[in-house]
Amino acid sequence: MNETIPQSPNDSRKSALANWVTLNTPDSWHPIELQSLGSDAGFRRYFRFQQPSQWLAVDAPPATEDSHQFVAIARILRNQNVHSPEILVADPELGFLLVEDMGDTLFFRAVDNANADQLYTLAIDTLLQLHQCDDHPELIPRYDRVLLRRELEIFTEWFARKLLGYSLNDTEQQLLDQLFINLEDNSLTQPQGFVHRDYHSRNLLVRDDGALGVIDFQGALWGGVTYDLVSLLRDCYLRWPADKVTQWALYYRQRAIDLQQIPIVTEQEFLRWFDWLGLQRHIKVLGIFARLQLRDNKSGYLQDLPLVIRYTLEVANQYPELQEFAAWFTRTLLPIAQQQHWYSNYHTAGDRE
Repeated sequence: MNETIPQSPNDSRKSALANWVTLNTPDSWHPIELQSLGSDAGFRRYFRFQQPSQWLAVDAPPATEDSHQFVAIARILRNQNVHSPEILVADPELGFLLVEDMGDTLFFRAVDNANADQLYTLAIDTLLQLHQCDDHPELIPRYDRVLLRRELEIFTEWFARKLLGYSLNDTEQQLLDQLFINLEDNSLTQPQGFVHRDYHSRNLLVRDDGALGVIDFQGALWGGVTYDLVSLLRDCYLRWPADKVTQWALYYRQRAIDLQQIPIVTEQEFLRWFDWLGLQRHIKVLGIFARLQLRDNKSGYLQDLPLVIRYTLEVANQYPELQEFAAWFTRTLLPIAQQQHWYSNYHTAGDRE
């Protein structure tokens, strides 16, 4: 949940949500007056009540948001003792819900140099709980090659072509095709498990009881186990020193081995899984952040592109099999990116003071 968004006086869905809440709550709550908390990268909007309550009203337009999935995944997580929002009442056909208000203390705002080890250990332990979820193939789709490729092609269409105005030639397309195959292979051949798909500092809440609340999980898939770990540790909004990231990643590895969630694997192989799946995610995110601006008019994400470029090039330059892509990106796309209004020096993007 991000910045507050001004509401139009003619906001018919907000009015309909207020009426729905009135019908589904005790008289003591009335009259219902909704106060916006803003939206997320999707189209969900969150509202508190003028009268304090432990619940949030959620507008999740059914044309774009799958509330059936949200309710079902929330139940799975709560059964796994992960603090996902309790749901008081929901009407997925209308796209209206009343869900638990877990406060405003985003992990993103709470974490600092003094408490980082404590909070990241908590976040990794919570992730290990998520990875104990049973498979529900009727509910949680496979993160298969087709979906992986569809996501990677968001980079080609929205970042390279639409944001930077660059069209790939046949040779460049072949380079990316081979890169994408290699990244897909890495995702599909590592152990598979529950993937939150957006497990990072803006989707985690530090609750008053010290536990970690997990939100924005309705896009969950069944895929490579390092996906959520790299989303957390190479966060597109928050950067930590490389040695810290490695330390935390290897803590996860050892705990996952101890819990028999992954086989015994060398640190080098595990970090390759982690790095390459992170590269897949960051290539995709370059396209998604561009699309959020160009299609959805959410320009705030452009300022985060330099950090995503930094992660992309750091990993790609680290492995011989990826260096041709790194060289092409640096030679071809980076000079165009440097001319954009949103660009800042990627070498220092995300550095903490």
